[in-house]
Amino acid sequence: MSPQPLTLPDAGSRTGAGTAPGRRRLLEIAGAAAIAATYVFLVLTQPVEIANGPASFSALVALGGFLLGAVLLLVAVLPVLPTSTLVLMPVAIVLNVVLGQLMGSTGLPFYLDAIGTVLIAVLAGPAAGAATGVLGSIVWSFFNPTVLPFAAGAALIGFLAGLAARGGLFRRFYLAPVAGFLTGILAGVVSAPIAAFVYGGTAGLGTGAIVSAFRAMGDTLLAAITKQALISDPMDKAIVFTIAALLAYALPRRTTFQFAFVRRFRVLAGKVPADPAA
Repeated sequence: MSPQPLTLPDAGSRTGAGTAPGRRRLLEIAGAAAIAATYVFLVLTQPVEIANGPASFSALVALGGFLLGAVLLLVAVLPVLPTSTLVLMPVAIVLNVVLGQLMGSTGLPFYLDAIGTVLIAVLAGPAAGAATGVLGSIVWSFFNPTVLPFAAGAALIGFLAGLAARGGLFRRFYLAPVAGFLTGILAGVVSAPIAAFVYGGTAGLGTGAIVSAFRAMGDTLLAAITKQALISDPMDKAIVFTIAALLAYALPRRTTFQFAFVRRFRVLAGKVPADPAA
């Protein structure tokens, strides 16, 4: 008699099957809710003292709320993330911070501070992308406290990038900037109230100049900042998505296809290697 192969029970063959995916979904929802609630708190309270650093009450609330959301998202996706993702996340965060700092010191109305976030989202999915965006903003806030309130926007960018990857928009390279452009519109709308109510539209050299120009034309502060965001953010995210796609395709195929998300949703063009782990 030949030995029976060792296999796991079928997902629907026993009571309680499927509870792990359900629990992960609940954690993802809870993480998103924590991030959204923190964002609403910042918009409603308009804590201008948050720019002074993490010592203020508002900064602590923002830090705690965004960190809780990021942790919940990470706990939700950790069981399905390969080790390579966990290794890549810190690299992605450093890339975000370094490029964001460099662009912030120029007069250009672009940011380029989400390339690492989008790359993780393309390889590991929406939740991992959102968590990377939030964690990147938290780490960056220790060097530049003004970025902390924008963590919700960073999470939204990672989430939408993951959805775009799941929908196959990175499978055709020319669609990546289109996905980035659309993401930039939504991200700009989300970030505008923070820029208006918390910072008065003065965050950033290039973007501040555009806001001042619209204000001189008679626009209200929120209208001026929203117009600026709808000019800068779509173009910025189109560039970011294009660069992230280039990086994803530049990685060795065996590396990218080790990611279950890439294999399951055929995120990138090309056939899956016979043994991606080889």
